[in-house]
Amino acid sequence: MSKPIAIPSVSVTYAQDGTSTRPNALGMRPMQERAYQKRGEQYLLIKSPPASGKSRALMFIALDKLENQNLKQAIIVVPEKAIGSSFHDEPLSQFGFWADWQVEPKWNLCDAPGNDGGKVGAVQKFLASGAKILVCTHATFRFAVDKFGIEILDDRLIAIDEFHHVSSNPDNKLGDRVRQLMARDKTHIIAMTGSYFRGDAEAVLHPEDESRFDTVTYTYYEQLNGYQYLKQLDIGYYFYAGSYTDEIVQVLNPKEKTILHIPNVNSRESTKDKIREVEHIIEELGEWQGTDPKTGFQLVKTADGTILKIADLVDDDPTKRDKVATALKDPTQKNNRDRVDIIIALGMAKEGFDWIWCEHALTIGYRSSLTEIIQIIGRATRDAPGKTRARFTNLIAEPDAAESAVTEAVNDTLKAIAASLLMEQVLAPRFEFKPKRPDNQPTPGFDYGEDGYNPGKCNVGINPERGLIQMEIKGLAEPKSPEAERICREDLTELVTAFVQDKPAIERGLFDEELVPEELTQVRMGKIVKEKFPNLEAEDREAVRQHAIAALTLVQQAKKTMNESGGEAAKNTSLLDGVRKFALSVTDLDMDLIDRINPFGEAYAILAKSMSEERLKQVAEVIAAKRVTLSVEEARELAKRALRFKQEKGRLPSLTAVDPWEKRMAEGVAFLQRKVKEETNA
Repeated sequence: MSKPIAIPSVSVTYAQDGTSTRPNALGMRPMQERAYQKRGEQYLLIKSPPASGKSRALMFIALDKLENQNLKQAIIVVPEKAIGSSFHDEPLSQFGFWADWQVEPKWNLCDAPGNDGGKVGAVQKFLASGAKILVCTHATFRFAVDKFGIEILDDRLIAIDEFHHVSSNPDNKLGDRVRQLMARDKTHIIAMTGSYFRGDAEAVLHPEDESRFDTVTYTYYEQLNGYQYLKQLDIGYYFYAGSYTDEIVQVLNPKEKTILHIPNVNSRESTKDKIREVEHIIEELGEWQGTDPKTGFQLVKTADGTILKIADLVDDDPTKRDKVATALKDPTQKNNRDRVDIIIALGMAKEGFDWIWCEHALTIGYRSSLTEIIQIIGRATRDAPGKTRARFTNLIAEPDAAESAVTEAVNDTLKAIAASLLMEQVLAPRFEFKPKRPDNQPTPGFDYGEDGYNPGKCNVGINPERGLIQMEIKGLAEPKSPEAERICREDLTELVTAFVQDKPAIERGLFDEELVPEELTQVRMGKIVKEKFPNLEAEDREAVRQHAIAALTLVQQAKKTMNESGGEAAKNTSLLDGVRKFALSVTDLDMDLIDRINPFGEAYAILAKSMSEERLKQVAEVIAAKRVTLSVEEARELAKRALRFKQEKGRLPSLTAVDPWEKRMAEGVAFLQRKVKEETNA
């Protein structure tokens, strides 16, 4: 049996200052208070991580809209019935608020029997009644709108939980209904999500629609830094050979409260027999002692005599599975740490599943999207007494010798690295960049280190309360329009997400030895910004591109700096120190230097240490075999950069230049010239 080998991972330590869970006089935690301050907005988008209190934030805002903003009713829309329990009655007045949250049982359609389509009549009855609050699923909401029309929702609040289910794609029905509501402009919309991006890389909203939303952003850093108990979060990815059921004991610690997601039956990692997989996992853990008649939990005796209580949500028998699911949702047992030890699931226990004691989210095989990974990680990031450390582990089959399997394994490997890069970005404080100028002054509220602010250097300031790193960069382009400023302030993570999911970018960044980094940092990221924000002026697009690349690259360079100096990778205290050390290690930090750094270089360095040379070569060959030297679209982008080069230097780039980026721009121009000549002679 081989020990699974780690690939890019991150370990983050937080301050445990208790601020994110400390309520104000109205019973609101900091994120909820921040959202409530914008309760008068017609369109409000709340971006906040799992367990930060989005459901209760909505309750506060919805009650104000019903009482003080002349809205008739509030309809809460959730992706699945299980999440409807998050909106059960809450005695908010006990904690200082002026009203309680109350939903008549018959109007929480998530608790009612029957399918989504059969509940449309109940929606109509609610709209005609004097009741104030309805809770239903996304599907029920769509069916009701299809049957009764958008106009029936006039003067009401529509609150959409897990808003990343919406997509700008015209085939996305929920997204289409949102666009119809906004076009009519007679409802209020509150959108809430813990991950404002989609696994399919589609935009959630069209830019023109998104610009109408006022955004409340509460970061993972702010959330976890303000916890009372949880201090450390580890994200790890592991390769294994053979069957995962033989390797699982290498990463599954029976002493940790664990949610284990077995692989989708259609994935490479699956044995195609999910029931036998669960049985095998139980056998690896110990000796089966029977089933608890009250909860349906499997009882397993480990080698040290401990009796584990295991909840099996994989069994297809609805009687057994429903019994287990009901026991897990028992509100009287919510604060009982000893209620259950391990939950084994396939499609359940992800989005909206609340088990505060979970210390380890262990996922076998690659899931369908980065969004799903974020949701699964969120199961382990609840704050609970005595819980100081949480971790997410993804166990992935390493590349196989067969060509088709290798291709699939390569895709999984790239997704693993993309997820690692994304989580490093999500878990870090936010960046606030400003151009380096001689007349710059220190910003109040920022700590500039032992030496203080130095006008002659590229200063790095930290504002721990706001979770911000401020950094001065020479030659940085500034956004001009309010929308570009908003993007640089709020949406850099979304751009990084799109970039690390861009297969040509990550393939070349990891495995193209002849790569000129600017082809990624300028051309590929420039293309992504243009596609995501087509209405921005070229000057603003360039500013947004620079800010996004700087955010990604500086996190990677900070991690590299700390690794080289012997520090622990990507700790937040270390990350801040790493950013400072990197800034001081260069003579004058400027945007040209940042553009010349391969943003995937550090990920490759870690990958090369964890994968055998033969396997790594095999992966590189698979990618090289399908690589296109240069596309027309890429050549056009290079030509645009060449024009900017000419404006700055007074000449076009040269094909014989020593600088590889100048040479590559010249190749782009030459490629287009050849294409024009070929088409002319055709």
